[in-house]
Amino acid sequence: MNYSKKRLLVTLVFGLLILPFLFYAYLCLIRPARTDLKTTLFPGITYQREARSTPRPYMLHIVTIDLNAPGIGVLVTPDNRGIRARTTSEFVKKFKLQLAINANYFFPFREEHPWDFYPHSGDKVNVLGQAISQGSVYSPPKSGWPVLCFDRNNRAQIIESDRCPAGTLQAVAGIDMLVSEGKAVKSDASDAKKPYARVAVACADQKLWLIAVDGKQPHYSEGVTLDELSEIIVNLGADAALNLDGGGSTTMVVSDRSGVRVLNAPIHTKLPMRERPVANHLGFYVGKNPLLNKI
Repeated sequence: MNYSKKRLLVTLVFGLLILPFLFYAYLCLIRPARTDLKTTLFPGITYQREARSTPRPYMLHIVTIDLNAPGIGVLVTPDNRGIRARTTSEFVKKFKLQLAINANYFFPFREEHPWDFYPHSGDKVNVLGQAISQGSVYSPPKSGWPVLCFDRNNRAQIIESDRCPAGTLQAVAGIDMLVSEGKAVKSDASDAKKPYARVAVACADQKLWLIAVDGKQPHYSEGVTLDELSEIIVNLGADAALNLDGGGSTTMVVSDRSGVRVLNAPIHTKLPMRERPVANHLGFYVGKNPLLNKI
């Protein structure tokens, strides 16, 4: 083999070896900037991003929703002859929503490599805890798992028992109460003291907060403990708050004139900005939604 061919071969091998690193660097670069931001997404819905540095670096995303604002509606992922996993962006696109986060814990789940995980979009999954969409209960209550319930008048309440009252139109469940009667709830969960990516919902009167904290990303966002998340929510002024599925499921998506975009930095199979397909979601629309009567 002559010198030029050897040089070409070395260049090709080097290129193949460095491509994964360049791709990972690109994914890191497209994450939301570590800068603070506050903006109105829609009438009655605001978004706030905070880049915090203590007790460790983390990115905090808060959507505040005035449920009394005209035209705001709620939709939990419906059961269409069995729950099929989809990303939060896919959920927003399919049901023509303006905003959504991931919701209930689910199973089965496996995450080994970027190409070896379950579920993929379209795979069958099971929801954990009560889930209600359009008044239809498609996942039963799970003992001790509190629920966020919406009635037909858009009134939201977090129930510390495991089931919503009669007449609930939409509902999702979580595993921990974070705030109760305006006070932080100390958690005894096995991962409570570990900084982690988190998702929570909180309410007070007719105000609802969606909270996402990115994690698993050293020096960018390393997550928070459950106790830290409880204190963040108490400082918002919430009466009650519920911990939803977090970790690699943590995703907050908006759809506006710029298109469908992810507000936070999800991480799935260790790849930043890769969304995880999950079982169900908590979504919101503004104005009339043409698909609701077809669900």
